[in-house]
Amino acid sequence: MEERPRYSVRVAGRTVQLPLVAWLTLIWLLMGDRFSVANVLSGIAAALVLVVVFPFPPLDPGLRFHPAGFARFAGRFAYDMARAAGPLALQAFDTGLQRRANSVVAVTLRTHSDFILTATSIALSALPGALVVDVRRQTGTLFLHALGAADDAGVESVRRLVLDQEARVVRAFGTREDRALIEGGTNP
Repeated sequence: MEERPRYSVRVAGRTVQLPLVAWLTLIWLLMGDRFSVANVLSGIAAALVLVVVFPFPPLDPGLRFHPAGFARFAGRFAYDMARAAGPLALQAFDTGLQRRANSVVAVTLRTHSDFILTATSIALSALPGALVVDVRRQTGTLFLHALGAADDAGVESVRRLVLDQEARVVRAFGTREDRALIEGGTNP
């Protein structure tokens, strides 16, 4: 017997993934001019026709939503944004008397998920003072340009920031395997 993906049903002899139907229905609703019961029902019908006529292979983006982890991630992200803005503003308006050296720092993430790699990169690049300039997918390595990371202590601070951000992303969206890697403290 064929093993079906999670949250899927059989329709007309085909495996239909319900999250994909929900996503296609949402796209249908966003393309319309108003939300109504008729639009929702027609969106579901159109999505079902699409996935039955054009079957998709089983999709698992490696995303799991954990509300408590997401709340911690969002709260800490807002805090980091506010905290990083001050030193960045001081460096931007610096008259040149006290130039701070910057560095490009390589950090290898502990997880293997493309989603976690991408989400961590985006979250880090959104913070003032850090910018992901390169990503090595094969090794899970991020290269960040970090303001003010001139010595070993500054570089270590950036590494800790990256690994802490990865842990928050995993606690908000990671799979069991990702969470085990983070909590176990192992590095690939």
